[in-house]
Amino acid sequence: MAFPTAQVSTTNLDSSTDDPSAARADLLDAVQKLNTIIDEANAALGVALLNSSGKISATAIPNSLTSSGTLQLKPSNGVVSVSDILRMNTLTTAETLALVGSQAGDMVMVSDGDSGEITLAVYNGSQWRRIELMNAISDDSTIPPNFSN
Repeated sequence: MAFPTAQVSTTNLDSSTDDPSAARADLLDAVQKLNTIIDEANAALGVALLNSSGKISATAIPNSLTSSGTLQLKPSNGVVSVSDILRMNTLTTAETLALVGSQAGDMVMVSDGDSGEITLAVYNGSQWRRIELMNAISDDSTIPPNFSN
Protein backbone atom coordinates (compact mmCIF):
# COMPACT_ATOMS: atom_id res chain seq x y z
CA MET A 1 0.00 0.00 0.00
CA ALA A 2 1.31 3.46 -0.83
CA PHE A 3 2.18 5.87 1.93
CA PRO A 4 -0.77 8.27 2.47
CA THR A 5 -0.29 11.69 0.93
CA ALA A 6 -3.82 13.10 1.12
CA GLN A 7 -5.30 14.58 4.27
CA VAL A 8 -8.24 12.92 5.98
CA SER A 9 -11.49 14.75 5.35
CA THR A 10 -12.89 16.41 8.48
CA THR A 11 -16.10 17.56 6.83
CA ASN A 12 -18.21 15.19 8.95
CA LEU A 13 -15.98 15.38 12.04
CA ASP A 14 -15.48 19.05 12.84
CA SER A 15 -18.79 20.14 14.33
CA SER A 16 -20.91 18.92 17.23
CA THR A 17 -23.89 18.98 14.87
CA ASP A 18 -22.29 16.54 12.38
CA ASP A 19 -24.14 13.27 11.89
CA PRO A 20 -22.01 10.43 13.42
CA SER A 21 -23.19 8.01 10.74
CA ALA A 22 -21.80 10.35 8.05
CA ALA A 23 -18.45 10.43 9.88
CA ARG A 24 -17.99 6.65 9.60
CA ALA A 25 -16.33 6.80 6.16
CA ASP A 26 -14.00 9.60 7.28
CA LEU A 27 -13.01 7.71 10.44
CA LEU A 28 -12.40 4.51 8.47
CA ASP A 29 -10.19 6.45 6.01
CA ALA A 30 -8.23 7.97 8.92
CA VAL A 31 -7.69 4.57 10.60
CA GLN A 32 -6.60 2.97 7.31
CA LYS A 33 -4.09 5.77 6.69
CA LEU A 34 -2.79 5.47 10.24
CA ASN A 35 -2.38 1.70 9.81
CA THR A 36 -0.48 2.29 6.57
CA ILE A 37 1.89 4.67 8.36
CA ILE A 38 2.46 2.08 11.11
CA ASP A 39 2.93 -0.77 8.60
CA GLU A 40 5.40 1.19 6.50
CA ALA A 41 7.49 2.58 9.35
CA ASN A 42 11.23 2.18 8.62
CA ALA A 43 10.43 1.00 5.09
CA ALA A 44 11.28 2.64 1.78
CA LEU A 45 8.96 5.60 1.13
CA GLY A 46 7.70 5.32 4.72
CA VAL A 47 8.69 7.20 7.86
CA ALA A 48 11.79 6.68 9.98
CA LEU A 49 11.02 5.98 13.63
CA LEU A 50 13.00 7.51 16.48
CA ASN A 51 14.61 5.21 19.03
CA SER A 52 14.40 5.68 22.80
CA SER A 53 17.18 8.30 22.57
CA GLY A 54 15.16 10.37 20.11
CA LYS A 55 17.40 9.46 17.18
CA ILE A 56 16.89 7.56 13.95
CA SER A 57 18.42 4.11 14.37
CA ALA A 58 21.44 3.23 12.23
CA THR A 59 19.48 0.49 10.46
CA ALA A 60 17.04 3.10 9.10
CA ILE A 61 19.79 5.30 7.62
CA PRO A 62 21.07 4.45 4.13
CA ASN A 63 24.77 3.69 3.63
CA SER A 64 25.03 6.43 1.02
CA LEU A 65 23.17 9.59 0.14
CA THR A 66 22.48 10.68 -3.41
CA SER A 67 21.63 14.29 -4.03
CA SER A 68 20.59 15.99 -7.24
CA GLY A 69 22.24 19.18 -6.00
CA THR A 70 24.58 20.25 -3.23
CA LEU A 71 24.17 18.08 -0.15
CA GLN A 72 24.62 20.17 2.99
CA LEU A 73 25.17 18.90 6.50
CA LYS A 74 24.35 21.64 8.98
CA PRO A 75 24.35 20.29 12.54
CA SER A 76 23.19 22.75 15.18
CA ASN A 77 26.59 22.70 16.91
CA GLY A 78 28.42 23.47 13.64
CA VAL A 79 30.52 20.30 13.74
CA VAL A 80 30.39 17.36 11.34
CA SER A 81 32.24 14.40 12.81
CA VAL A 82 33.59 11.73 10.47
CA SER A 83 34.60 8.48 12.11
CA ASP A 84 37.57 6.66 10.63
CA ILE A 85 37.76 7.57 6.92
CA LEU A 86 36.59 10.37 4.68
CA ARG A 87 36.66 8.96 1.17
CA MET A 88 36.78 11.62 -1.54
CA ASN A 89 36.49 11.17 -5.29
CA THR A 90 39.44 12.64 -7.15
CA LEU A 91 39.30 15.44 -9.69
CA THR A 92 41.98 16.43 -12.17
CA THR A 93 43.58 19.85 -11.90
CA ALA A 94 41.57 20.98 -14.94
CA GLU A 95 38.30 19.76 -13.35
CA THR A 96 39.18 21.49 -10.08
CA LEU A 97 39.98 24.79 -11.78
CA ALA A 98 36.71 24.58 -13.75
CA LEU A 99 34.55 24.23 -10.62
CA VAL A 100 31.89 26.92 -10.40
CA GLY A 101 30.68 28.37 -7.11
CA SER A 102 33.67 27.36 -4.99
CA GLN A 103 33.73 28.91 -1.53
CA ALA A 104 36.57 29.50 0.90
CA GLY A 105 37.23 26.28 2.80
CA ASP A 106 36.12 23.91 0.03
CA MET A 107 38.43 20.90 -0.29
CA VAL A 108 39.11 18.53 -3.16
CA MET A 109 41.38 15.56 -3.77
CA VAL A 110 43.31 16.34 -6.96
CA SER A 111 44.59 13.32 -8.91
CA ASP A 112 47.39 15.19 -10.70
CA GLY A 113 47.91 18.17 -8.44
CA ASP A 114 51.52 17.71 -7.30
CA SER A 115 53.75 16.72 -10.23
CA GLY A 116 51.24 14.04 -11.16
CA GLU A 117 50.72 12.85 -7.57
CA ILE A 118 47.45 12.89 -5.67
CA THR A 119 47.18 15.87 -3.36
CA LEU A 120 44.64 17.81 -1.35
CA ALA A 121 43.65 21.32 -2.35
CA VAL A 122 41.75 23.98 -0.41
CA TYR A 123 39.97 26.97 -1.94
CA ASN A 124 40.99 30.18 -0.16
CA GLY A 125 38.25 32.35 -1.65
CA SER A 126 40.11 33.27 -4.82
CA GLN A 127 42.20 30.28 -5.83
CA TRP A 128 42.83 26.61 -5.14
CA ARG A 129 45.90 26.02 -2.94
CA ARG A 130 47.72 22.69 -2.79
CA ILE A 131 48.36 21.11 0.59
CA GLU A 132 51.77 19.51 0.57
CA LEU A 133 51.59 15.89 1.61
CA MET A 134 54.42 14.65 3.79
CA ASN A 135 56.14 11.26 3.91
CA ALA A 136 54.14 8.06 3.76
CA ILE A 137 52.67 6.83 7.02
CA SER A 138 54.33 3.76 8.50
CA ASP A 139 54.42 2.06 11.87
CA ASP A 140 57.53 3.99 12.90
CA SER A 141 56.47 7.37 11.50
CA THR A 142 56.33 10.26 13.88
CA ILE A 143 53.91 13.12 13.66
CA PRO A 144 55.71 16.41 13.08
CA PRO A 145 55.80 18.58 16.25
CA ASN A 146 53.58 21.30 14.72
CA PHE A 147 50.87 18.80 13.83
CA SER A 148 48.27 17.54 16.28
CA ASN A 149 45.75 14.78 15.74
